[in-house]
Amino acid sequence: MPVMHFRVRWPDASETRCYSPSSVVQDFLAPGRRYALDDFLQHSREALAMASERVRAKYGFACSQAMDQLAEIEHIAARFADAANAEVTVVAFD
Repeated sequence: MPVMHFRVRWPDASETRCYSPSSVVQDFLAPGRRYALDDFLQHSREALAMASERVRAKYGFACSQAMDQLAEIEHIAARFADAANAEVTVVAFD
């Protein structure tokens, strides 16, 4: 299963390198694209849940690292929850 990393830029211009245990994240996020904060969160939830399930199908257990990554994304995103028109940019897949 190909591990993927993707970099995102938050509304304050800080960046985070994120982990996915599967390349399925490429079906949900596109490099160079800006997402409204809520849309980015929804896409991230779906992508990381599906990636975790792919690990479960192959190895018999879900990927806790994918869920940890989602928790980190949600924690960071909470800082911008009250910001009007907050956007997240997917910088690149590594």
